[in-house]
Amino acid sequence: MKQKVEYKVVMYREGMLGSLFLAGSKVDPVRFSEFLNKNARDGWRVITMESEVRRMLIFFKREAFMVIMERDIE
Repeated sequence: MKQKVEYKVVMYREGMLGSLFLAGSKVDPVRFSEFLNKNARDGWRVITMESEVRRMLIFFKREAFMVIMERDIE
């Protein structure tokens, strides 16, 4: 019997305040780890992720991750 899975795509990024005050915002590794661990406790596994830097309000940048996750369903 074939196992069924469901997928979830999440854009993870830091808040806008760091970008506004520091002219750029990078993802905090501690908070990102907490985000991943919370999803892992709910049964989600990371399949792939990609990092990107997005422009905000023309002059400011902030880092973001697109995370694709899956989990088994019954």
